[in-house]
Amino acid sequence: MVRRRKAKKKGPVFGVPKGIVLLATPEGWRTGVLTGEGGMLCGRLDVPISTGPQDARVAAAVMVTELARDFHATDVEVNWDPSREPWSWTAQVTLTAEDEPASPDAGG
Repeated sequence: MVRRRKAKKKGPVFGVPKGIVLLATPEGWRTGVLTGEGGMLCGRLDVPISTGPQDARVAAAVMVTELARDFHATDVEVNWDPSREPWSWTAQVTLTAEDEPASPDAGG
């Protein structure tokens, strides 16, 4: 009997989110999530087609925040850029500074 070696469990197939593109289309809200490694994940935002722009931005930010936490065990912050087009928005995604190392002269 031949035994197969178990494949090592790989990490996520996409990198840490770096940016978001949110588009309103006739079919509904669409997102593109840019990763630090240069990849892009595209898909439909899971909100009703009648969702307003502010609520769609909130939903996209929550989605990216949860992706970073669930797949990379890290917290991120989403900051939306001013809109240049009436139905298109972009945001910068940055790691939060919660885990900054303590300064050398702190306590000691």
